[in-house]
Amino acid sequence: MDTTELTQTVERALEEIRPFLNSDGGDISLVSIEEDKHVTVRLQGACTNCSVNQMTLKAGVETTIKKYAPQIETVTNVA
Repeated sequence: MDTTELTQTVERALEEIRPFLNSDGGDISLVSIEEDKHVTVRLQGACTNCSVNQMTLKAGVETTIKKYAPQIETVTNVA
């Protein structure tokens, strides 16, 4: 999978989780993919100061991205 395909795959994963974030007043955007295995996202809206955003990032976002792109090793959020 080349970089363009990987980016599209990660975007599809984010589209799957986005409705759950939207329902709580939040959103997410892809910032970057480094070395085809490290994803950086930006949680937005209500997600930026939610007390459980790290759980959402690991249990929701990272799990969904890895389902679509198993080669991804880490998913981190930037403020």
